[in-house]
Amino acid sequence: MPDDDAARIAAEPDAVAARAAAEEQSAFSHPPVDPDTTAAYGDHPDQVIDFYAPRGGEESAPFVVVLHGGAWRAAYDRRHITPFVDFLARRGFAVANVEYRRGGAGSGDGDDGSVAGRWPDTFDDVAAALDALPALVREALPQADARRTVITGHSAGGQLALWAAARHLLPADAPWRTERPAPLRGVVALAPIADFAVAEKLDVCAGAALQLLGGEGKFAERQPYADPALLLPTGIATTLVQGRADVVVPQAVAESYADVAAKAGEVVGLTLLDDVGHFPLIDPAADACAVVAEEITQLGW
Repeated sequence: MPDDDAARIAAEPDAVAARAAAEEQSAFSHPPVDPDTTAAYGDHPDQVIDFYAPRGGEESAPFVVVLHGGAWRAAYDRRHITPFVDFLARRGFAVANVEYRRGGAGSGDGDDGSVAGRWPDTFDDVAAALDALPALVREALPQADARRTVITGHSAGGQLALWAAARHLLPADAPWRTERPAPLRGVVALAPIADFAVAEKLDVCAGAALQLLGGEGKFAERQPYADPALLLPTGIATTLVQGRADVVVPQAVAESYADVAAKAGEVVGLTLLDDVGHFPLIDPAADACAVVAEEITQLGW
């Protein structure tokens, strides 16, 4: 983080907080956009994928798979990211918006939804959705060119996108492991919770990564099955897009993942945006969102 950005965050916490709140309000101010069609990949109400056709009427278009964020918590579902999904569709992409089970979402365990994630359900769902997509998209969205697939995700969804691209590197006993790399053009992870150790040190999203893995007693045991920073090199083109002024998932998390990748012999792109926080990356009204679309275009087209 440049000295001036770091100094501003340290010296003006109230102003930084106000700006972050304004950015979040802007991103959440857009009305949800309904999909063209929805398909189920399982029996649970959250095991669904919404499909959006390219708005230009293209007969063949790159295919973007979106995994929403929200710290893996029940309060945030796929609806909040639909304006971003529509933004991509209006730029000529065929898009799938994946839902998955999150903390407390109908678990019946007394959790009010403030706990992040459900182990192993969250990972079961993302793996199942990605495995089901080739067949579902042929039926639901014939315009999508699966040979040009890019997966993207924001915040916690960025972690899931990186994880989905690294399933071939999971431990041998992982139920989600694949025998070969996913057939992806690439991954564009937006302010991802990409390194769990750094995220926990910084208390990102109030300890969300720790909660996702089941708490202190399970964190170290489950980390090799979930932490993108421990699943490198993937061999898949990967770009991280990160706001320098992000106080939700700080720049240090993305930088750590990129550093670990470099030590593993893999070059991961890291696009750092000045004066940008966490939510402009998925806000169609923000310039940062156009940067994200361009990064996806570079891989998908």
